[in-house]
Amino acid sequence: MALRGRCPRCGQGKLFLGLLAVRDRCAVCGLDLRGNDAGDGAPVGVMFVLGPILVILAYWMETRFDPPLWVFAVVLVVITPPLAVVLMRPAKAALVGIQYRYRGSEMGH
Repeated sequence: MALRGRCPRCGQGKLFLGLLAVRDRCAVCGLDLRGNDAGDGAPVGVMFVLGPILVILAYWMETRFDPPLWVFAVVLVVITPPLAVVLMRPAKAALVGIQYRYRGSEMGH
């Protein structure tokens, strides 16, 4: 369910309200999601995945094209935020799902 951003209990309701904010309750099954504490786990995980990808991309650009420094800045600034969000949503949803599974009493399990 993490890849689709759905409720960890029913798999039907949307988990996110907006881009990265977790809803207070599942609209389908009523699961109270206010007790989730994804904390910094998702951002740290995304940094550990996205950082090496961006370093490899920068190295490839340097060895293949030898562009000026401003090209690196433009390309990496344009690529990094969308990739971070694309990776952040499933990472955060996975952490909420793991919490539901292992700390279910605190989330209405």
